[in-house]
Amino acid sequence: MPTTLPSYLLDVTLRDFLPPRVAPFPRRLPPMTVEGRDIPTTHHLIYFPPASRLSALLPDGTDPEQSPGGPFVRRMWAGGRINFCPSDHPSLKMLGQRAFCLERISDVAIKGTTGDEKVYVTIERRVSQVATGKQWKKRSLQNAGEETVRQCLVDDAYCSIIEHRNIVFMRERNRDAAADGHKKPGKTLQPPQNPTFSHVLTPTAALLFRFSALTFNAHRIHLDKQYCQETEGHRNLLVHGPLSLVLMVELLHRHLTNLGTTVIAGRTFVRSESITEIEYRNLAPLYAEESMKVCGKQKGEGEWDLWIEGPEGGYAVKGKAKTTNKYSGLPSHRSFKLAESESNAEDSTPVPDAGESATDEPDPAPRHTLEDPEEYGKMPLAS
Repeated sequence: MPTTLPSYLLDVTLRDFLPPRVAPFPRRLPPMTVEGRDIPTTHHLIYFPPASRLSALLPDGTDPEQSPGGPFVRRMWAGGRINFCPSDHPSLKMLGQRAFCLERISDVAIKGTTGDEKVYVTIERRVSQVATGKQWKKRSLQNAGEETVRQCLVDDAYCSIIEHRNIVFMRERNRDAAADGHKKPGKTLQPPQNPTFSHVLTPTAALLFRFSALTFNAHRIHLDKQYCQETEGHRNLLVHGPLSLVLMVELLHRHLTNLGTTVIAGRTFVRSESITEIEYRNLAPLYAEESMKVCGKQKGEGEWDLWIEGPEGGYAVKGKAKTTNKYSGLPSHRSFKLAESESNAEDSTPVPDAGESATDEPDPAPRHTLEDPEEYGKMPLAS
């Protein structure tokens, strides 16, 4: 049952790492539920965590449900894609009402040479709130059982969010290989020049701890530096894959808000522009206490390239997003939201632009397909 508290705590956690927002940050904890308030884009990542007992966790602290088992005992978040409000279904709201997350493994692939194989697992998650949408009312699902909810969430029309997560599982490293792993320089892929916006930040161990807590994630690569170096072959704690996604989206959202902000008669209005799709890949690890540069570049109307550069300047994360704005013209009660402002608020500086936008042709939008609806009946349903 989504409430405002987890999202508020994520906002508090990220506040020191991101540029100020047009609207000031609330100084007091908001009510547990707020009528009509949507869950901020990507904040769904901290809701619907796995509910495994501590005794069931694997030695590296991860949940066992998606693991292929030995010898593939190491895992990394490789990327994914998210579609928000497909079929114009209402967005997920922080109402404290019953909501569901239906999860299944949609694809498994083994790649690589013999002895160095990697297992790629795609996890699909479908999220919706029972009390939203005409379809729910027609099927009387507010008090429905799990089987009825499963059957409905197979249909995109019932989903507020459809997410695909790509996890890669790798073989265990011996101690010598792990010791040499973080000493070898990786490949560097150069990102585009002249981003439309950019922001440099340095993640800390405290940031990684808080994000681990909010996502119910005990994976030791984010928490135990000695384990990272001696077992996984990394030089420091790794930044979470989903945290990188949240940072890119937060920067894009701030930039879009800045573009849509208008002051009329001393009042600040912010035009609502939402992110409808995002696709991303994690190409190189990002580490605690090392700087990263989060960037975005406009490709066309509603089309954005997003990426994160590591300390050497190469791609660490590469993504693309689509945005939409249903209304245009002068501010109105439909297309603009009033942003509370204070004369002494510190959060009043817009995201700085770092260059001109590009005019490349947009890539085609990813499509969401369902290969075997019956598999949903075999997977756990979180609520």
